Amino acid sequence: MTSTKKKEKQNLHIIPKIIKTIACLLLCFIIFSIIIILSLKWINPPTTAVMITQHIINKDKKHPVKFQWADWEDIAPYMPLAVIAAEDQKFFYHYGFDVQAILKAIEDNNNKSQLKGASTITQQVAKNLFLWKKKSYIRKAFEAYLTTLLELLWSKKRILEVYLNIAEFGNNIYGVSAASNILLGKSANKLTKNNAALLAAALPNPKQFNVKRPSAYMNKRRIWIKKQMRRLGGITILKKL
Repeated sequence: MTSTKKKEKQNLHIIPKIIKTIACLLLCFIIFSIIIILSLKWINPPTTAVMITQHIINKDKKHPVKFQWADWEDIAPYMPLAVIAAEDQKFFYHYGFDVQAILKAIEDNNNKSQLKGASTITQQVAKNLFLWKKKSYIRKAFEAYLTTLLELLWSKKRILEVYLNIAEFGNNIYGVSAASNILLGKSANKLTKNNAALLAAALPNPKQFNVKRPSAYMNKRRIWIKKQMRRLGGITILKKL
């Protein structure tokens, strides 16, 4: 047998081993991710991937990470309503993905070189809790998988509770409890409709939008969010959770 044929035979034996190894690694990843997400259904996350990145890689001594957990019962009902109105008005009705928004984003991406997202609240929880900030199609693939798991394993109420606690409302200020105390000088359970709408107005770009000194754009957005809160039916809509 020639050396070439021997190599070909060896390669034929190696391929199934590689496939088996990849399959085992994939299975381990799936099992591990399910265990982690299931545990976080009842255990409050002490931090997130985004917070760790900001603290370790992009450490900012002037603006250190501030994070404080607040249980659902300790958050004024205007706050979850405000983030739904601002970020994801189809939250109660989709299974993690807003198909119409995704199709529009794909169309926009085809017309521009910039990669544009169409993230629901569930997708933002998946991204902020487990993934990195930089946009890419690889991150979107992981995000889609984790979003599906979150929708399958968590209730909508839990998804919204975690989102309210890990979203960035100011420069390295994470969670509505830290945000309301630091930026508004009150506890999260004392937030008014106007307070909640203002905090939600900062969500698209919390490092740029200043809740303490809101710009004309932020004030305009706050008014729009309050209108959307009324249009959705007010806090009575939260009974669906």
